[in-house]
Amino acid sequence: MSGMGTAGLALAHPAAAAARQPERKPPGTPRARPRVVMLDPGHGGNDPGAIGTRGTFEKEVTLDIARGVARSLAERHGVTATLTRRDDRFLTLDERVQLTRKAGADLLVSIHADSAPNADARGLSAYILSDKASDAFASRLAQQENQADRFGKAGAVGGGRIVKDILLDLTARHTRNASLAARQLLVEGAGRELHLLDNPMRSANFAVLKAPDVPSVLVETGFLSNPKDEEILRDPTARRVVARVLAREIASVLSSPAFA
Repeated sequence: MSGMGTAGLALAHPAAAAARQPERKPPGTPRARPRVVMLDPGHGGNDPGAIGTRGTFEKEVTLDIARGVARSLAERHGVTATLTRRDDRFLTLDERVQLTRKAGADLLVSIHADSAPNADARGLSAYILSDKASDAFASRLAQQENQADRFGKAGAVGGGRIVKDILLDLTARHTRNASLAARQLLVEGAGRELHLLDNPMRSANFAVLKAPDVPSVLVETGFLSNPKDEEILRDPTARRVVARVLAREIASVLSSPAFA
């Protein structure tokens, strides 16, 4: 585990990864389609998500970090990023899945800062879809997240046709393998600068990760139930660092063999 740095942010190595050189292609080779990342700021609207002991709203933290990730991806890495929500609005989990598929995204990163099952838990962690949770901690997080639709209008409940279809196929081996690779690369890269949760790579049945044809990862940037994490996540400067690190590692994921 790394120690605490400025504004409570755990920094292990201040040096950023060296910029990648674009691959040179022979003349006449068709230009590859630009990569598209869907960033999903958790919660929103009348669903505040977790609320820290100092009154920090998860929905505000996730939107601010997602905006920062999108800016950094565009400015530093030449990667197109879109957001499931760009303001304080409510979306069902099923709507988030549909928006991701409609965008033709190469990768979904759902950004959260939930309450953990225990108050001592802190640090960044990443989760992929699995019918069977990797552990009780991940299972409880998924159950908590999958209840988000209760804030919607009557009848606006996730788990519709798309989500049900997923269970037929979980889905292509490529989607599963790419999600695994994305989770590993994101955690290992982010861990060079950010504090990690114990056992930071987990899995559970998160409804928002059920796009059958899009590799998907849910990232907990920290837990607002922990005072140290809340101190970090309520600090705009610290959030910018988190966003920069996530953008760098997302760009690295997209250039990996799993996404070739």
